[in-house]
Amino acid sequence: MHEVALSTQLAQVVSRAAAGRTVRQVRVEVGALRQVVPETLAYAWRFVIQDTPLHTARLQILPVPLRLQCVAGHLTEVSGELDFSCPRCDAPTHIVSGEEFRVVDIDVD
Repeated sequence: MHEVALSTQLAQVVSRAAAGRTVRQVRVEVGALRQVVPETLAYAWRFVIQDTPLHTARLQILPVPLRLQCVAGHLTEVSGELDFSCPRCDAPTHIVSGEEFRVVDIDVD
């Protein structure tokens, strides 16, 4: 379960950024290609932060869909079976979004 490792690293980043202040909420973008189960990440977060200065911090997970763009400029949001060719013109595509795992912001007192 790599969500525990992600939560541990996330807690370290948040602790450094908070610099001793009380953290109320952490917002994280998680791309569809990251293979992270949001419920498992939220559970791991609660487990990792218990008995730490972050114990009151809520984790808000913002899902980022997989978006592809072809050479002709067509944007496609993928929400099913993966197909890396453009559904409009059948051209090859590149990933525009969906690989993210980033802290958007941290609410502190």
